[in-house]
Amino acid sequence: MKAKELREQSEKQLQILVKDSKEKLKGFRFSLANRQLKDYSEIKKTKKIIARVKTVLKEKRVNNKK
Repeated sequence: MKAKELREQSEKQLQILVKDSKEKLKGFRFSLANRQLKDYSEIKKTKKIIARVKTVLKEKRVNNKK
């Protein structure tokens, strides 16, 4: 997802997205430990999504305080 698309979503939706992405990342780590993970780049992509969403959430919180 692009940051522009994320900014259009509500804070609640973004928090749900972070939670789901963290669960997905946890599953990838278990698959990696069991040598079942085929595409290792999924871990990196998921981490980037989490970081992007957290950044947008922080922006929204800062803008609401002003």
